[in-house]
Amino acid sequence: MAGMTPKEMALTIGSGLLSFPVTPFDADLAFDEERYRSNLDWLCSYEVAGLFSCGGTGEFFSLTPEEVARIVAVAVAETAGRVPVLAGVGYGTTIACELAQSVEKAGADGILLLPPYLVNSEQEGLAAHVEAVCRSTSLGVIVYNRDNAILTEDTLARLCERCPNLVGFKDGVGDLELMQRIGSRMGDRLTYVGGLPTAETFAMPYLEMGVTTYSSAVFNFVPEFSTRFYAAVGQRDHRTVEAGLKDFILPLLAIRNRRKGYAVSIIKAGMKVIGRDSGPVRAPLTDLGEAETAELAVLVRRLDSGIFAARPQAA
Repeated sequence: MAGMTPKEMALTIGSGLLSFPVTPFDADLAFDEERYRSNLDWLCSYEVAGLFSCGGTGEFFSLTPEEVARIVAVAVAETAGRVPVLAGVGYGTTIACELAQSVEKAGADGILLLPPYLVNSEQEGLAAHVEAVCRSTSLGVIVYNRDNAILTEDTLARLCERCPNLVGFKDGVGDLELMQRIGSRMGDRLTYVGGLPTAETFAMPYLEMGVTTYSSAVFNFVPEFSTRFYAAVGQRDHRTVEAGLKDFILPLLAIRNRRKGYAVSIIKAGMKVIGRDSGPVRAPLTDLGEAETAELAVLVRRLDSGIFAARPQAA
């Protein structure tokens, strides 16, 4: 996948399911490269249009800039062109620009621009931040609309005029009116990605708005379920989608919603459940308790006996 243009990257990720691999840590909370390579190799055996290294589920917020560059380089080496690798970039504008340059050198195929650190700002300031990052790299950039970085359709339109490599928009807000205004204004100038936690819950209504892809965190530990669910969404197979929501996603959300930060922690717990223990989460997050992990294990086992039972991978 090396050498993908921004447009090629955007078209590729818009064609299928996306996911954010967890970042494995050892008992001392250091990056576990061997486990990361193993996880990536396994995930690449499933149908996925792009993997985002050091994204939110990959605990970007707890990584140093040096760790981000190293982890992205490992992801690029291990996937070896099988799928595009996009990298999380964020913090303040200067650091974000430096990160964009370092992940480009590491071989990433694109960038997900996460909200800037902590501060709230006006549209003019947000636009300057996005433009600076876009100008710092030749890679295609996907802007993540959420929390303290919510762009309007007017701001996006101006950015798209000024930044040819701004090629994607990921929504983490769930404001359907805003999404409709952005889609109507920008049309196919951007690739649209569903990014609400947990994206499967909103996949069907977003598809009707032209959002053809979304990022699945649970793909990390139940890839068979995730790929079949995504296919069902694309086919508008309401029966299968409703079964997936009822039998797995909504019960998983009930566990996730018990404590703050569990959106990431529950994915690492899922890795442990399936025998791919990727270590603990870094502070300030906290891991699931034993009882909650046991509940999650029950949900995963139920998938093996229902409509989403695992199917053998094609040779």
